[in-house]
Amino acid sequence: MQPLVSVIIPCYNHRQYILDTIKSVINQTYKAIELIVIDDGSKDDSFEEIKKIESECRERFKRFECYTRENRGLSATLNEAIQWCQGKYVSLIASDDIMFPEKTSRQVEYLENNPVIGVFGAVAIIDASGNAVTKRISNKTSFSFEDIILNKHDLPACTQMLRLSTLKDVNGYDESIKIEDWYLWLKQTKDDERLDYIPEVFCGYRVHDSNFSHNHLAMYNDMKKIIQDYKFHFLYPLAEYKINRQITKALFKINKSFSEYIWLRVSNWFRYYLLKSKICK
Repeated sequence: MQPLVSVIIPCYNHRQYILDTIKSVINQTYKAIELIVIDDGSKDDSFEEIKKIESECRERFKRFECYTRENRGLSATLNEAIQWCQGKYVSLIASDDIMFPEKTSRQVEYLENNPVIGVFGAVAIIDASGNAVTKRISNKTSFSFEDIILNKHDLPACTQMLRLSTLKDVNGYDESIKIEDWYLWLKQTKDDERLDYIPEVFCGYRVHDSNFSHNHLAMYNDMKKIIQDYKFHFLYPLAEYKINRQITKALFKINKSFSEYIWLRVSNWFRYYLLKSKICK
């Protein structure tokens, strides 16, 4: 008997993409899937689009849960969805991305035969119209806490498949954090666990103007907040240094002040060496 896989789709204002995402889950070659879709208070009729495919979902999946409610944010929506999950494994995918047909089958097979907490894969980069632009495939196939905190990882969030037990062990997501995946991966790997990667294209990652990843300054500030939980780790000074360097670059793009840019770079360099000497004593 196939182990059950829970697929979670949190949706917010993706009326033009959500049906493509759901259809990509319907088209998985793996059969034992339950689908959980939560519309996080969309203002663009996304939920009405989802309802169009409800009968097909109820026929296809072992279980189908779908509802809308007021906006609470992505991390709160994911935590809510996790409580609905009954599967051994969990896949989380944004409502503007798509899965390729063999994704679930290949990843379940891998997790059934490898004692890791999760597995990822490569992505095709697609544009707003769904056209493939390029592929992103990593040469590295396993990532540790050290890789993740130093941003030496390539773990496309849309390709993830995790063990439900490990998600619950770390109590899900911090609802005050917007870089929810990075936060979770650090928590999951901090005790010498690892996240593996299969170098095959499993998903289409859609790039468009509303992607949060375009807001680089907010993203790096959130990362700086997250690593406060690891400020006594020997890699903390280097991790903070690298994040501060990215913040400095983002600020320079905004205010174009070269003198401020140089001052921030020098200050960051001195802070790194002071912290490093303090932790390494």
